[in-house]
Amino acid sequence: MTWAPAFLSNPERFMAFSRWAAPMFGVIAALLGLAGLWFGFTAPDDYQQGATVRIMFIHVPASWLAMFAYACLAGASFLALVFRHALADAAAQAAAPLGAGFTFLALVTGSLWGRPMWGTWWVWDARLTSVLVLFLFYLAYMALRASLDDEVKGARAGAILALVGAVNLPIVVWSVEWWNSLHQGSSLFAKGGPAMPPVYLTPLFLMGLAYTAAFGSLWLVRIRGEVWRRRAEAAMARAARS
Repeated sequence: MTWAPAFLSNPERFMAFSRWAAPMFGVIAALLGLAGLWFGFTAPDDYQQGATVRIMFIHVPASWLAMFAYACLAGASFLALVFRHALADAAAQAAAPLGAGFTFLALVTGSLWGRPMWGTWWVWDARLTSVLVLFLFYLAYMALRASLDDEVKGARAGAILALVGAVNLPIVVWSVEWWNSLHQGSSLFAKGGPAMPPVYLTPLFLMGLAYTAAFGSLWLVRIRGEVWRRRAEAAMARAARS
C-alpha cells in the first residue's frame, strides 16, 4: 500500500496534521500574496500592454490553480474509486468548489484582460473554450453529487465523472500549441527559460505560490468540515437505530 492511500485511510492522522497545517498555509498565503501584490503593482507599465499587464498577476495563477485543483480532484477521485477511502472521497468533494472558484476567476480576469488586448471580451478559441469546459466539469461534478441522495452512489458517479473530465487537462495545457489561438503561449515555461523580465517574473512567482498555499489551506479546512459532517451524520444514524 502506497503512502498516499495509507494516509487517506486514516482520518485521525489527517485531522491531526490538518489542525496545524491549514492555518500555517493560510499565513504563508497571506504573506506571499501581500508581497506579490506589492511587487506587482509597483512594477512599471508594459511597453505594449500598459497598466493592464498587472491583470496577469491575478489571472495566470488563477489559471494554474484551476488546473491544479482539478488534478487534485481527479487524483482523490481515483483513490476513492480504487481504494474505497472515505477520506479521499471527502478530499475530492472539498476540492470541487475551490477549483470552480479559481476557474471562474481565471475566466473573468481573462475576459477583462482580453478586451483591451484583443478588442473583444471573448473568443471561441481552443484555450478559452477548454477552460470553460473545465469550469463546466466542476459544475457538473457538484451538481451530480448534490442530485443523488445515496452518498455512496454519488461518490462513485462523481469519481467517474471527475476522471473523464481529466482528459480535458492536457487539452487546456497544450491547446495553444495544437491549434491557432489568440491566446499567447507560455512565457514562463518557454524554451530557453522564462521569456519575461524579472520585474514581472518575481510577482508572478510570488502570486503563484500564494494561490497554491491558499488552496492548500482552504482545501484542508473544507476536508475537515466534510469529515465532521460525515461523523455527525453517522452518529445521528446510530442514535436513530438505538
